[in-house]
Amino acid sequence: MALQANDPFNFYTRQNLTFLTGRRARNLSELLAGIKEATEASIYHHTHHFLVRHEFLSPEPPNDYAYWITNILQDRILGEEVASIDLREYSTLEDIRARILEVIGRSKSREAGRSKHNAPPGEEFHFMETQSFVLPTKHVAHNLIEFKECLKCVSIHSIYFHVFEARLRQRDSDFSLWLSNSLHEEKLAREFLQFDPYTQTLENLRQTLIRLVDTRLKREGNGNA
Repeated sequence: MALQANDPFNFYTRQNLTFLTGRRARNLSELLAGIKEATEASIYHHTHHFLVRHEFLSPEPPNDYAYWITNILQDRILGEEVASIDLREYSTLEDIRARILEVIGRSKSREAGRSKHNAPPGEEFHFMETQSFVLPTKHVAHNLIEFKECLKCVSIHSIYFHVFEARLRQRDSDFSLWLSNSLHEEKLAREFLQFDPYTQTLENLRQTLIRLVDTRLKREGNGNA
């Protein structure tokens, strides 16, 4: 019989409402000012929404700022610098904002002339915001076997909520915390944190998590728990 958790894991999901803020940027200076004054909901949208929107991994820069700088302003060097910011290293949206401002600001001061280069008409950067609504699902896990079955059934939005959004709330995924605190599966919890979720599609991420749990269950079945 599978070990029962101290507390069950309740799976949640999320729905987003995205809207324009009315603010635009024509050049690097205006982009920098806009990022400084943007809400956290805007920072979140422009650095994370691509994870849910893209079913497949894209070779394009993984945040909207980098994409616009690279493809619209044609500044590939700065675009690569912004794209290379590792979101895993930052625990809050304010930390992410500060790092983006640092990278763009350093480049702007280094080559002040290009900060005035305007985007073509109609290609301005439009600042947007995302409002999230968190909803409960019917899926609840009381042990590792049920947890694996729930991972197979929940939507990718639920996977996203418990992995990516959780890291911004607490520097850890909800899955890892539950495995460690309620099931005392410290080794499996560490394995959940060792791979980079930003390099996978959400469906691939689901399969990776299921595979890790399945491997753990097979070890238990072989008497090596």
